[in-house]
Amino acid sequence: MNLLKFIQENFLHVAPILICGAFALAITAERIYALLVLYPMRQAENFFEKIHGLIMNDRLSEGVLLCERYRAKPIATVVRAGLSRAHQPENLIEHGLQIAVGEVQEKIQARTGFLAMIANVATLLGLFGTILGLIQSFEAVGAASAQQRSALLAQGISTAMNATMMGLGVAIPCMVIYSFLMNRTNRMNAIIERAAVRTLDLLKQRYYTVDLAHDPLITNAGITTREQPAQAHPQQPKVARHGGL
Repeated sequence: MNLLKFIQENFLHVAPILICGAFALAITAERIYALLVLYPMRQAENFFEKIHGLIMNDRLSEGVLLCERYRAKPIATVVRAGLSRAHQPENLIEHGLQIAVGEVQEKIQARTGFLAMIANVATLLGLFGTILGLIQSFEAVGAASAQQRSALLAQGISTAMNATMMGLGVAIPCMVIYSFLMNRTNRMNAIIERAAVRTLDLLKQRYYTVDLAHDPLITNAGITTREQPAQAHPQQPKVARHGGL
């Protein structure tokens, strides 16, 4: 039986599977665009080099403006969250970074899990169509004459197998795409977590750099250490005494 003819003759059975396929196609297009085009930062190292220079020169407001230019990028969102709390204690900076990472990861993982659900549902709908087709086939065979039974039985089995094929035709691509997108999602999550760690590390370097710059024990030669060598006291020359005075 032609697939198009099967769809036309069994549209009510096939319609839920087609709806699942349409939802899967829309989710796939949106997720591929987000994970491959919108979210990745192509020049992340150059971005962090600029952020490093701005932080070390205590130009945090310029760093925030730089992050605003990449507002759609999760890395810039996390870095901006850290810079906006740079004046706060270290534990508050960590909390802010954790909140930003959680919000960004939620966006990265959004809707990807629906593909696995659609794959399972499409398989079950195909199985449901198979069972329904076999039931109708056996009912028709029971009421038909001996000459028509073989033709009706073959037609019913064909309908049942086509329903299974339709369900698997939606489920298999959904599982493949789901695995690909989850791999991409896990990689981006790891990148986001490293970005948060790098941001916190840069802010710590800035804090200790500023602290040492105001340390009164730093020598004029630029030695940033608190340990100063003990100055040697000149010894008084010993005067030899000849006889008693």
